[in-house]
Amino acid sequence: MNAMVKRRVHVAAAAIISADGGEVLIARRPSNVDHGGLWEFPGGKLAPYETGLGGLKRELHEELGVEIQRAQPLIRIHHEYPDKHILLDVWQVHDFSGEPFGREGQAVRWVPMKDLVNYPFPAANLPILRAVMLPTEYLITAEEADEGLFAQRLERALVEDGVRLVQLRAKSLDEAAYVARAEASLALCRQHGARLLLNGEPALLERVEADGIHLTSDRLMSLERRPIAEGKWLSASTHDRAQLVQAGRLGCDFVTLSPLRTTPSHPEVPPMGWHDFQELVERAAMPVFALGGMTRFDANHARAVGAQGIASIRDFWK
Repeated sequence: MNAMVKRRVHVAAAAIISADGGEVLIARRPSNVDHGGLWEFPGGKLAPYETGLGGLKRELHEELGVEIQRAQPLIRIHHEYPDKHILLDVWQVHDFSGEPFGREGQAVRWVPMKDLVNYPFPAANLPILRAVMLPTEYLITAEEADEGLFAQRLERALVEDGVRLVQLRAKSLDEAAYVARAEASLALCRQHGARLLLNGEPALLERVEADGIHLTSDRLMSLERRPIAEGKWLSASTHDRAQLVQAGRLGCDFVTLSPLRTTPSHPEVPPMGWHDFQELVERAAMPVFALGGMTRFDANHARAVGAQGIASIRDFWK
């Protein structure tokens, strides 16, 4: 007996961000359709001749009465349902004209980013929630022996560069020194509205109330299940498709993918380049930060090929 061939459905969706960046618009699905009553990011199915952005412009005009002025790719999600394969082509809308309302009778609501987790969404929408709540820049701290200089450079990145996502990487410190630095770093991050992830054993979260854990690729591949609670952020270092698949299996909220370019720290590792990076990101089940020789000048290019943004040590650690 031949296996059932699933329908392939291409859907464009929008994360419409408020002018102050603090809220996002969501809509409730009608009760008489699939996943009725759940909330979603506005959009709809594309016609065969439409591009993602072109179809999204049409859908938002028909559904909400708004016109897109400026948008950027956010994330592309492949999701398997029992009877169909969904490609969600998601765009982050920064500027639009018109006041959104439910032109088709659907409920629409502006929701603070931090409250999105309180709304029920279809499973295919869950990676969008992560992408919307994450910034586009991810600072990985440098090895720094002097605690005063470390704190000075971290605060400069938080204040002057506006960094809002930090990974505390300090392989040269013993556990006691790492915990002390983590406590001081967490205080700085809290002061400036940034999240802090610890690069180390998941058990570190029992000693430091950080926002999550970043797994090395070796630690990622050694695990059989998600090692921390769902309420904390879990990220991981990945370098190939197998590691991306494992990150999805563990329920990682986001990952770094490297090296995109040759780096001074690992000159022996061949870079993947933008083409291979884009192919890997296309099938990732979570937001992906480009890592390896990245600077802020690469941010728009990274977004264009599907990345959440860039991760860097040198570009932020000055």
